[in-house]
Amino acid sequence: MKTPTTAEKLLISLGITEPGEIDLEAIAWTLGVKVKFKPLDGCEARIVGMVDSAVVTVNSRSTSQRQRFSIAHELGHWEFHRGKVMVCRQDEIGSLAKGVPQAEKKADRYAADLVMPRYLFRPAMRVHKQLDFNSIRMIADQFETSLTATAIRIIDCDDYPAILICHNQSGRRWFSRSNLVPSKWFPRDELQPESSAMDILYGQRQNDSRLRSISADAWFDRYDAHKYEIYEQTWRLSEEEIFTLLIIDDEEMLEE
Repeated sequence: MKTPTTAEKLLISLGITEPGEIDLEAIAWTLGVKVKFKPLDGCEARIVGMVDSAVVTVNSRSTSQRQRFSIAHELGHWEFHRGKVMVCRQDEIGSLAKGVPQAEKKADRYAADLVMPRYLFRPAMRVHKQLDFNSIRMIADQFETSLTATAIRIIDCDDYPAILICHNQSGRRWFSRSNLVPSKWFPRDELQPESSAMDILYGQRQNDSRLRSISADAWFDRYDAHKYEIYEQTWRLSEEEIFTLLIIDDEEMLEE
């Protein structure tokens, strides 16, 4: 078991033993931080503080899941970047896209540890026999987190040989790969017609209701990819973006 992170140590010190006990406004108060909600333009949240007190302002127009992650993200800045004024754009908080500043990535890691601490998150994962978007949605509801944040957290836990890929109509935006999957399996930039992901992104097809088997060469441009079968499931994230979950259970593919 990994050593608890800074955020996880905080939760443990507060005696938190259930996801429903993670009250972020109360946790912020113990750190000298007051949380306010108001409409914000151009950013999701900001923090202003000095010495031992601060104010976090969160966009009141956002979803409750987004607000929770934003509060946790700003508390990450309070932990690591105290004394600075941090204004966090919508496309920076919780994003794996290229170009996100290192300070934002560090605050994101803190936020993930705070809202989805591994000592509670892993047991919640093990309840589900199969990893798919249906089980991810149930875990997200349990922790009051977004589908995006929850799916990324599951991949980062390295309990499943899986890859999460985000596409829009310009191509692949980003992907997250479990350490159980060798780096040689690097997903294609563009969607292939044999994948249901293309129909969901460009057509009228609805979310995949379950995982489906597909040839690995639909997702990987390798000379030997055609020899293997993997599982895919795609869900629409918004009008412009889709997520695809790839599960690799072929032992030969998982060999380095």
